[in-house]
Amino acid sequence: MAQEVANTSEEVLLGEEIEHVRLITLNRPRHLNIISSRVVSLIAEYLEKWEKDDNAELVIIKGAGRAFSAGGDLRMFYDGRTQKDSCLEVAYRFYWLCNHIHTYKKTQVALAHGISIGGGASLMVPLKFSVVTEKTVFATPEASIGFHTECGFSYIHSHLPGRLGEYLALTGARLNGKELVAAGLATHFVPFEKIPELEKRLVSLNSGNADAVKSAIEEFSVEVEPDEDSVLNKQSIIDECFSKDTVAEIIESFIREGRKQSLSECLKKEFRLTINILRSTISADVYEGIRALTIDKDNSPKWDPPTLDQVDDEKIDLVFKPFEENLELQIPEKEECRWDGKYENSAYASLKVTG
Repeated sequence: MAQEVANTSEEVLLGEEIEHVRLITLNRPRHLNIISSRVVSLIAEYLEKWEKDDNAELVIIKGAGRAFSAGGDLRMFYDGRTQKDSCLEVAYRFYWLCNHIHTYKKTQVALAHGISIGGGASLMVPLKFSVVTEKTVFATPEASIGFHTECGFSYIHSHLPGRLGEYLALTGARLNGKELVAAGLATHFVPFEKIPELEKRLVSLNSGNADAVKSAIEEFSVEVEPDEDSVLNKQSIIDECFSKDTVAEIIESFIREGRKQSLSECLKKEFRLTINILRSTISADVYEGIRALTIDKDNSPKWDPPTLDQVDDEKIDLVFKPFEENLELQIPEKEECRWDGKYENSAYASLKVTG
């Protein structure tokens, strides 16, 4: 008998317990299942509870409607712009949650059948099993609003071959379901129409045994290759363009260092950037970017400074500066990361990691 942990149609997130299976459903499809502070709190609450529950073996995360998650609630950050630390607690909890998802002790499956962007992708990529479809759209577009690649993606991007990570971070380029599997950012491709049947199969499995879960998913998955015009087939061009000594130097210091750092080190660095940027330490560009994209929707941000050649390296260093000890992100230094080496078994793995 299914037990509804939260069952109102107005709730932003639903939690369900079915024998040994636990389901999380992002429940704001009209808002593309955006991640609000309430959503962060609920996901953290459910995951913490279920990780300690011996009866909970398998956790499935999905989105209602045709979206998985369109990322963080930009309006929330914009409305809190005059109170520089108003979002500190929300950001802290989200980064802690990202680490918890990466290192979760129970088997997790993401059914990412739609939009999976920015922070929303952090609920998909790190999981043991991440299922995508022909309707899945992935991107890390934070640069377009004057922000940085966040929620563990400095770690994930840094482990991609060549300069693909820099390319995705700087351009916000989108990848489809086939490309995600080829790059190792997702584990399985299942046709969209089969997702409901796959979910029923996983629930009926009633087990968190990784081999059993993998076999069940493979009953519905199909082999895929990137289309001929896919960006994954343009590795040499990407490597050439994104190894230049311009703004890429900043991204390189942020993403390439991640290749040598642990997940916790990357998350701590991202947290510093997030808070310093939201505090407008050197510029209010992030709020201008949000205004242009989601408030006035004129898509014409007025950056300060207006051109890259006016960016001061000393000011850039300020947003990377460590906090006082009591404000640093406190997460375990050494825990097994689910995503470690995930792409190494992918079709894209034949391209050697360089740099």
